[in-house]
This record gives sequence, structure tokens and C-alpha cells, in this order.
Amino acid sequence: MARGAITASLLDRRRSWILAVPVALILGAYVLYPSVQMFVEGFAAEGLSDMFARRGNANSRALVNSVWISVLSVLGAGVLGTGMAYGFYRFDFPFRKTLMAVAALPLALPPLVGVLAFLFLYGESGIIPRGLQVILGLDSVPFSFEGLPAVWLVHVYSFYVYFYLFVSAAFRNIDRSVIEASGDLGASGWTTFTRVLLPLLRPALVSASLLVFMISMASFTAPLLFAGTENSLTLQIYNYKTNGNLAMSAAIASLLTLICLAFLAMIEMDRKARTGSSASKGAGAPPIPLTSGWARSIVGVVGLTLLVVLLLPIAVVVLISFVQEGSWTYQVLPQAYTLANYGSLFSQADVFEPIRNSLVMATMATSANVVFGVAAALLITQGAIRGRAAFRTIAMLPFAIPGTVIAINLIVTFNEPTVAGFGQVLVGSFWLLPLAYFIRNIPLVVRATVSALESYDPRLSEASLDLGAGASTTFWRVMLPILGPSILAGTLLTFVAALGEFVSSILLYNFDNRPISVEILAQLRLYDFGAAAAYSVLLMILVGLATLVVRRMGGTAESGAI
Repeated sequence: MARGAITASLLDRRRSWILAVPVALILGAYVLYPSVQMFVEGFAAEGLSDMFARRGNANSRALVNSVWISVLSVLGAGVLGTGMAYGFYRFDFPFRKTLMAVAALPLALPPLVGVLAFLFLYGESGIIPRGLQVILGLDSVPFSFEGLPAVWLVHVYSFYVYFYLFVSAAFRNIDRSVIEASGDLGASGWTTFTRVLLPLLRPALVSASLLVFMISMASFTAPLLFAGTENSLTLQIYNYKTNGNLAMSAAIASLLTLICLAFLAMIEMDRKARTGSSASKGAGAPPIPLTSGWARSIVGVVGLTLLVVLLLPIAVVVLISFVQEGSWTYQVLPQAYTLANYGSLFSQADVFEPIRNSLVMATMATSANVVFGVAAALLITQGAIRGRAAFRTIAMLPFAIPGTVIAINLIVTFNEPTVAGFGQVLVGSFWLLPLAYFIRNIPLVVRATVSALESYDPRLSEASLDLGAGASTTFWRVMLPILGPSILAGTLLTFVAALGEFVSSILLYNFDNRPISVEILAQLRLYDFGAAAAYSVLLMILVGLATLVVRRMGGTAESGAI
């Protein structure tokens, strides 16, 4: 029996429509309609016609800054991530296994926490600049991270992992005979890399480049804390909104959305172009041991330096989490430490409230994501109606829409009673924030479940149906146990993404539902660095545990924009 016949038997036309109607209503009401409303509001904005008319105005500078930072982020992250993947693949050297274990560490850092770590380490009052000032006896710090260069460095640290993961996966599929043949023909290591390996890596490099560019364009946290007076498109959206000019905020958001959607389309075209392509056969090449003493020494020093750079941001956040309030002002290192920052997280009601808010809202959003994601994935892969590709495309749209844009979409749409808001004004209410989390993370569960369904053997369903089990029994007793690990992976990623969400939260929260991420920023602005870091460590632990579980189950952790 053909696969289409099997899946049609499991999800016939009637059941397909039962799924299609609520899925279409949810996607239409909370993904498409708010986006259309934002475009309408933006295109009607007063001053839209001269938004970029005058060279050098704030909007044109923001566009140029965003594009250049994104291009440079792709180059920097590409060189670092690809270089690390190649080094681990080709050579055996000191610290190799340890470096491989921590290479994906930036995935465990929520965006705000990663930026906070760089601020503690490399900012004007950071540990390293002040330490060098004291050691060298200088009147001022010799350097500090600020402006667009600081944003770029944060992006490289945060985004190189995408190149590393994509390229590492590509290396694992390369046949060792290809490399051996190149060496047998007299090619040097550099020639083998540039003329043999690089063409084979092109699909992975293109995919990672498109993804990093899109995520960098949507970046908000790093520009907010480091860019200073240098605007980006996301900062312009935030500034216009906080100044009460919602129409111009929607106009900038519309432009940013169009750019990100263009890159999402290129990512999808690249994915379809690679669908069905076969990898090279044979075993991968084993790493080459470095036997030369000087080579091992140089690589060992580079590896140790890289290890310190990767671990230092996490270590400094943990260190600062023990700092007593007011004990770190002008000193290189804090002068007093305490456990009170952690004790107050769960013992003081006002300190615990952001944790409770985040847990409640993340649980609500994740529960909705799981139910919706599984239903949408079944419809997309096994539905017996036309238009399934449209459902898949719309379900992926939130992946390309920056968090700032989703927030503006919801503000524009739900600042008055609507049917989708059940006749209520949702702006300023508790419910708008979990709704934003739900919308942002729709692609995570949908993609995880779709991937599992596409690799699912339909003969299992056929056997169940032939033995007299109904479609419902076949799903619950046969399919779900097999799909469970992928669904669980998507669920965990969705939960931790919602738990640490900052970009949408900063625009949508109210005092009563402020989440952990917003409270971290509030404590930072109050100079209570210990409390901010303690919240951050809690987030890191939760994200790290979820990432570890996902990796153990064979999944991938792809973060959103920062």
C-alpha cells in the first residue's frame, strides 16, 4: 500500500477538516491577522514617506547598522564556527574532547544572560578592563566593549554555534575516501580544505549564513545594552513605541518583517533544494593526531584560550550571583559575597513573583503549543485535504518574525476589543504575554513533530489498521510512543524559550505579570548585580537541563533571535 493511502486511512477527509478548522482559525487570528494589522497601521503612519528620505536620519542609520552588523556577524560567526568544526574534525589535539563538549555552550545562555555576562566581563566597569587598569597602573581602563563593535562581538559569541553545528553535521557525512584521494594526489591540507571540503560544505554554510543573518537582523538585547546612541531597526521599533508613536513603530516593524521573511523564503528554498540529496557513503575520516611538539603546544594554547573564552561568561555570572548588594562599585572584583541572593529567590514573595509568573506563563504557552503543534503537524504531514503546504508556511512564519515585531503586532491588534481577544482589550492584561510566547514558539513543536512524522514508518500504522484498530487507537498506541521523544524535545525547547523570553516581554509586560527576564533588567538598572545574576543562573540551569535532555534524545536546540 502506498504511503499516501496509509496516511489517508489514518486521517481521512473528515478528520482532516476537524483538525484544519481550529488550526486555520488560530493561525489566522494570531499569526496572519495581527501581521496584516501591523502592515496597515505602518503604511498609514504619518511621516512614512520620508522615513528614509533624508540621508543620515535615525531610521536610515538604523537600517545601515542592522545590515552591516548582520553581514559582519555572519562573517565572524562563520569563520569561528567553521574553523572550530574543521579543527575538531581533522585533528586530535590537547583539550579536543573538552572543547567539543563545551562548544555548544552558548545555546545554554538565554540572550539577556549572555549579554549580561559580557557586560560584567568587558563593559567599562567590567572585571577585565578594570583588572588591566590596575595591573598596568593606568588612569583609565585600556578598553571596554561598547557601541556596535560590542554588539558584533556578542553576536559572534552567540551565533558561531549555528555554523559549528551545521558544519559539524556536514563533516560527519563526508566519506574519508574523498580526503584520502586528495592526499594521495599530492594536495596539501589547505588545498584539500578549499578545493575538496569547502564545496561539500556549501549547503551547510549557506543554511547557517541565512539563519545567522536573519537572527542578527532581529537582535534586540545586545543593541539595547551595548549600542548606546547607535540605533538598529529593533531599537527604533522599541524607541518609537515607548515614545508613544505606535504607527511609526509599526512602520519600522513592517520593514524588518519583510527583510526577515525574505531570508526565511531563501532558507526554505535552500532546504527544498537539498531535500532528497544523498550524502557521501562510507565512514568519516578519523582525526589526525598532532605529533609535532611545537604544533601540539601552539594548538594546546589556542585550545585552552578558547576554552577560557567560552566558559568565562558563565563563570562570571555565577560569581556575581553571590555578590552582596552594594559591595561591587569601583573595585575589580566584588568585596563581599552572600548566599542571600539565592535564598531570597524562593523565600521572599516579591522576589519569587517573577519566577512564578514566568513558570505559569511558560507552562500555559507550552501546553497550548504542544496541543496546537501536534495537531498542525498531523494535518501538514497526513492531512487528506489540499493546502497543507500553506499551513506549513504560515506555521513557520513566527520563526522569521522578530520578537519586537510580534509585540507590536499584538499591541496594534489587541488595543481594542476583538473577536480573537474574546471581546476584551488584551493590551495591559495578564493574557497578552503568554499569547506572545505561544505565537513565538509555534514553529518549535510543529517542526519537531513534522520531522518525526516524516521519518515515521507508515507500515506500522498500516499494520495497526489492518488488525482492526481505529485511527484514534493507532495514533495513541502506535504513533505517539514513537513520536514522543521528538514532541518532548520540542516541548522542552518551547518551555525554556518562553521561560527566558525577553524581547517580547519588555514591550508587553505589566508589573503584575513581569517575568524573570524583565526583572533581571530591572535589578541591573538598580545596580543590584547579585540579584540579577542569581535570576540569570536559575535561567541557565533550566535552559541547560532542557538542552542536555534534547541532545541526549538526538534533537537540536535552535534558539531564537536575541
